[in-house]
Amino acid sequence: MRTPDTYIAAVGSFLPATVRTEEAVAQGLYPAETAEIHELGGAAVAGPVPAPEMALRAAEVAVKRSGLAAEDLDLLLYASTWLQGPEGWLPHSYLQRHLVGPIPALEIRQGCNGMFSGLSMAFEYLRADPARTSALLVAADNFGTPLMDRWRMSALFVAGDAAAAVVLNREDGFAQLLSVCHTAIPEAEEIHRASEPMFPPGVTQGKAPDFSARMREITAKVAAAPDSPLGAALAQVRDQIPVVVGQALAEAGIELADIARVAFLNCSREATEQRCMVPLGLPMELSTWEFGREIGHCSASDQILSFEHLVTTGQLGPGQYMLLFGSAPGVLLSAAVVKVLRDPGWTA
Repeated sequence: MRTPDTYIAAVGSFLPATVRTEEAVAQGLYPAETAEIHELGGAAVAGPVPAPEMALRAAEVAVKRSGLAAEDLDLLLYASTWLQGPEGWLPHSYLQRHLVGPIPALEIRQGCNGMFSGLSMAFEYLRADPARTSALLVAADNFGTPLMDRWRMSALFVAGDAAAAVVLNREDGFAQLLSVCHTAIPEAEEIHRASEPMFPPGVTQGKAPDFSARMREITAKVAAAPDSPLGAALAQVRDQIPVVVGQALAEAGIELADIARVAFLNCSREATEQRCMVPLGLPMELSTWEFGREIGHCSASDQILSFEHLVTTGQLGPGQYMLLFGSAPGVLLSAAVVKVLRDPGWTA
């Protein structure tokens, strides 16, 4: 989907201090062998700061940087992947109360691609009415709960706590959102579910999510029957990566060679290579893996955190294009292309 006249007025983040993997290994939290294999540096840990409070702080930074007033915003979208607070309560209401007021707001549950879905939804909402000009998108998660083991939930990543925010504007911004594209491979939804019962949900029975166990089960199942429908679905996921990225590039009017940097999920080197860079034929040097490995997989915030990092450190500047790519349960693949137009005027 092309996104004409859609600008990024500002981004913001809340990124707490990291716990190094060496510390986690020494404390018996993270297996030493896994640390050596995957080369992950650490995870951002927010302690008792609730995810909605993290989202509020990131949003306040983004709104301040944008130069807009809270009353200038027409929409709030809040992406999350883990529990946000008391059940029966909506986290975006916290930001409505403390920042944006009674504008339309909703929570997006689209896994780690929540911000991509937010970009698409915000674009459509703003262009539907000429009077609408700005939208605030946030993502936030705190994985430091008893039912979540950030160091062992997956062999491919450690979970980081963070929040990211984006202010979109139809009139001006330091960067331009050129395209957002999605594709789904529903035949592969079993990958993230495995044989775990859908009801009652495991967390309601005190069972911690174990993505590693699910992946081991799926890997063994496909190895035993590579020509099965599930095996074909996995192959389709791999095949669709260059397709959805190619669509995003074409709709942005550029070529893959024009991309200066690529942001993917903050996961292991192997996963970044095999699930993003190799399918695209790009070198790891263009990825944001070196940054992401230090803070952990911060759910739907990853790509925006990487974008902010590159801009504020001068690694991405005016005239350069960045590809944001993500995958989420479903299986959902999403890609977006951003062009930096000018120095944003803030570095912190």
